[in-house]
Amino acid sequence: MFTDIFPFSFSLDTTAIAGTTLWSLGLYLGFSPLGDWIMLQLSRWFNFAERSLYTSVEEFERTRESREAQNAFYASLFSIIPFLIVGAVFNWAVEVTLGKSWAISMGLLACVACGVYELGRRDGQ
Repeated sequence: MFTDIFPFSFSLDTTAIAGTTLWSLGLYLGFSPLGDWIMLQLSRWFNFAERSLYTSVEEFERTRESREAQNAFYASLFSIIPFLIVGAVFNWAVEVTLGKSWAISMGLLACVACGVYELGRRDGQ
């Protein structure tokens, strides 16, 4: 399939991708206040950076609501990136210490454990 599009061949390690995303999801669930904080800071930064692009105060205020909603969407997307990086490190550490066969299993256990923790944390609030 890809060889029809690209003149070269490449391989994707599906175990590493699955393990990294499972670890990332688990960490995102377990550290959701940190994810919310990152999203808030990114949204603030996007709003600040976009303010410098406008010279007219009237134009800035007229389109403010839609731009802030768009910046909040972008901030929620970009807030995942630190968790993907840390998830990749955790997945690599599991692969090095326990072997490749444990990568997805430990990522799944991290998702379940952090999901249960997050449910308990929200129930306690």
